[in-house]
Amino acid sequence: MAIDVPTERPRAGSNVPLGERAYRIRRHALRMGEVQGQGYIAQALGIADVLAVSYFHALSYRPEDPEWEGRDRFLLSIGHYAIALYAALIEAGILPEDELTSYGGDDSRLPMSGMAAYTPGMEITGGSLGHGLGIAVGMALGLKRKRSRSFVYNLFSDGELDEGSTWEAAMSAGSFKLDNLIGLVDVNGMQADGASQGVLNFEPLAPKFEAFNWFVQRVDGNDIDALVRAFDAARHHPSTQPRVIICDTRMAKGVPFLEARERNHFLRVEPDEWQRALAILDEGSVR
Repeated sequence: MAIDVPTERPRAGSNVPLGERAYRIRRHALRMGEVQGQGYIAQALGIADVLAVSYFHALSYRPEDPEWEGRDRFLLSIGHYAIALYAALIEAGILPEDELTSYGGDDSRLPMSGMAAYTPGMEITGGSLGHGLGIAVGMALGLKRKRSRSFVYNLFSDGELDEGSTWEAAMSAGSFKLDNLIGLVDVNGMQADGASQGVLNFEPLAPKFEAFNWFVQRVDGNDIDALVRAFDAARHHPSTQPRVIICDTRMAKGVPFLEARERNHFLRVEPDEWQRALAILDEGSVR
């Protein structure tokens, strides 16, 4: 049966500034990181502004009903960023905050790598990198065939630009004119083997997506006002094209002593440093 579900934006707490939301997402992530003493904290701190704008400005969803058919889908292609998405889902009220301390533990709904079968609000299991955009293309096609007005947002990393499957999906999305697909690329300049550009140079990036018939914007991914404008332009772009927002972010944004670490793809933080990081974050927050 064809559906055409009206979009619905979250209303609860709508008076809370996006900067405050991003601060809280960072804080939730740091508290989860403290549970394990390590993790992909730098990515979580860097992408928090993008997640704040996604969940508290752009996405339609119902916190009490994560599988509501009319929701926009938010896909986390980068499974190891799960700590960041959990933080956003906690802030959005989809996950209860009291589960935060179970992060990465046995029988937890918050495993260290995201798994859709375990976690409400987690749309896909982020396994081998480079698969998310292909799944997003399939979802967007399916929603179009059901005449749904929902959008599919797919967050993927600059490291995933090394994968041929990402570019096959990008070419397919442009060919199928998927104007209900919005890609979000986190360009933080670092991956497991070192600096992203040193592993495989993907620049200039915007012209590559343009060549595959995408509507492309590139913004400072830690500038909330710029992100809001880009998300709005992507959602309301009049042409039948997929849309991508290339987000240049800073690893460990908001905690300078972590930002300064040369290799911060996977951070090991000393026990006393967690509280120091939280204190610095609290002191510098936009509240």
